[in-house]
Amino acid sequence: MTQYKGNEPKSIAYTAVANVTGGRNGRGISTEPDLDLKLDTPVAMGGKGEGTNPEQLFAIGWGACFQGALGLAGKEMRIAGSKLAQCKLRSHVSIGDEGESFGIKAKMEVYLPGIDRETAEKLVNRTQELCPYSKATAGNVPTEIVVVDSLD
Repeated sequence: MTQYKGNEPKSIAYTAVANVTGGRNGRGISTEPDLDLKLDTPVAMGGKGEGTNPEQLFAIGWGACFQGALGLAGKEMRIAGSKLAQCKLRSHVSIGDEGESFGIKAKMEVYLPGIDRETAEKLVNRTQELCPYSKATAGNVPTEIVVVDSLD
């Protein structure tokens, strides 16, 4: 078995556990709280698109984590919580051919109304340094994070 021997958290606050059967066309179950998802390959990849796919789950997880880390970066930079509460984020996770298998790439669009562009870009850059998902994918997943004027 391969095990990464890099930096580990000093303490573990929570561990998510999921049981998956059938791969992309199967079922994923997690508890505490209960989550039971039908999994299906997207239509664009030849599936029926009748269930959730791993890229959707990764996009939601990374987006939620990034937005949480944004709050931490905002506190560091002394940005009012009321301004950060208006933040909206759209995360994209794409999958495609990469040699003999597949690879992913990501894009985050961050909308920060009421925060000037220069401060917003500094905030987003610091967030990327703090977000566990961003750290986990750094150097492994081509990622673009951009401050946008709207998500419409």
